[in-house]
Amino acid sequence: MSVSSTLTKKRIANGIYEGIYTSANSTATAPEVNLTLLGQPVGEVIVDQIDEKNNSWLIRCKIPADTISDGVHSFLICEQGGNDVLDRFSIIAGEPLDDDLRNEINLLREELDMLKRAFRRHCVETLG
Repeated sequence: MSVSSTLTKKRIANGIYEGIYTSANSTATAPEVNLTLLGQPVGEVIVDQIDEKNNSWLIRCKIPADTISDGVHSFLICEQGGNDVLDRFSIIAGEPLDDDLRNEINLLREELDMLKRAFRRHCVETLG
């Protein structure tokens, strides 16, 4: 990201990312940005100036429904024609995630059972 520009995320709602883009450059024009997934531009980006004096714009990126599927998908918001990443977000969906969480919970239960057995053994040995 260039020193003179920032993108601050406000929210993601109804399939639309919203953020405030601010440029320190007093002669800045509307930013040209892309929403990308796996290095490819996706979705529509709408840029509306909200404060001419402070050089700030509302950036709205429509997240296409066809980009959402099982797994983790990381989106980048980049300046057009450059490699500067202004912001990033991830969308996580689907059953594979549920399976991962169940496996983690089972591992935690096993570790807790092991700790309980070790603690009981320690109590028996010290009181014993």
